[in-house]
Amino acid sequence: MSFKKQIITDKLPQHIAIIMDGNGRWAAKQGKDRVFGHQYGVGAVRNAAEAAAELGVKYLTLYAFSTENWNRPQIEVDALMHLFVETIEQEFETLKKNNIRLHAIGDLASLPAENYTKLMDTIKKTSEFDRMTLTLAMSYSSRWEIVDAVKKIVNEQGRQNNKIEITEKYFSQKLSTVGMPDPELLIRTSGESRLSNFLLWQLAYSELYFTQKLWPEFEKEDLYEAIVDYQKRERRFGLTSQQIKRKKKE
Repeated sequence: MSFKKQIITDKLPQHIAIIMDGNGRWAAKQGKDRVFGHQYGVGAVRNAAEAAAELGVKYLTLYAFSTENWNRPQIEVDALMHLFVETIEQEFETLKKNNIRLHAIGDLASLPAENYTKLMDTIKKTSEFDRMTLTLAMSYSSRWEIVDAVKKIVNEQGRQNNKIEITEKYFSQKLSTVGMPDPELLIRTSGESRLSNFLLWQLAYSELYFTQKLWPEFEKEDLYEAIVDYQKRERRFGLTSQQIKRKKKE
């Protein structure tokens, strides 16, 4: 039986986040340079987005380019930025066909002007689509995001006379993911078992799924398999199994 047929539709995660890892290693296996792997990985992005939207997942967030990635060889960074512009233009029809809204988080002002303009233009053109929100984390790191949130709070407190009570809810509203639920499921490809500075606040209670598949090899069935694995887990949020069972009966 395919994994898709095993999915319980009323237990779908609302929000799935993916660390797309392994493009470079996949390219090396083919005897190609790293950029070839990034180019081929675009197909996996399309597969994941279409599969998630078809199932009814409401939010899909992809770790596309970290703040640390700026430290890679300039030739690779330049190629990635060029590929990003090409992909945004070419994939608009895919977004339109699947009624997917594009969103982005990160230090977007640090992107090259052409990349920023194309990204904002596509975000605007897809703003009315409402089947699923596809978020690209671009020039993003969780530490950057948390520091940025603290700066927003300090500035806000400086403008007001009364002291603001800082709660988890208030702090979350200063993060770039405001308005989105925290991911219930985090997938990382390529066999690595770390979070790499991605959504550290938001992933506090997420289920983590690591696969040996390199990102360009990641297909729809692989996403279905991850969701089936997620649905088999008991999510306790600090409670005991007995408490969870009692809550389900109430």
